[in-house]
Amino acid sequence: MSETMEIKDAGYRVWYEPARQTIWFEGTLRLSTSEFTSISDLLEEVLALEPSELVLGMRGLRFLNSSGINTLYKFAIALRKRGGVQLVVQADSSVGWQTKSLPNLKRFLPGVRIEMG
Repeated sequence: MSETMEIKDAGYRVWYEPARQTIWFEGTLRLSTSEFTSISDLLEEVLALEPSELVLGMRGLRFLNSSGINTLYKFAIALRKRGGVQLVVQADSSVGWQTKSLPNLKRFLPGVRIEMG
């Protein structure tokens, strides 16, 4: 497993920072369902590290389409099935999709903590 887990393309970046147990998202993610596979793989790699807490830093993500939102929901389900991981989602209350879609993570992972800033 690589020390730096990062996916970068025109307009977006997703990376894991082990020291802070944080997966950062920034830019605009308008990918097809199949294009989200690499991001799903990164999420699974991080989960395989068995963190006790994991932060999703979403404040820099201006847009996420429905395929990306579904990817996050599937990740929340995987966390619930695995157990033992406290998920914290750092969101931006001024970004419409975040205020509408991120609170729904509680449906899939009731213990998720959403921090709107």
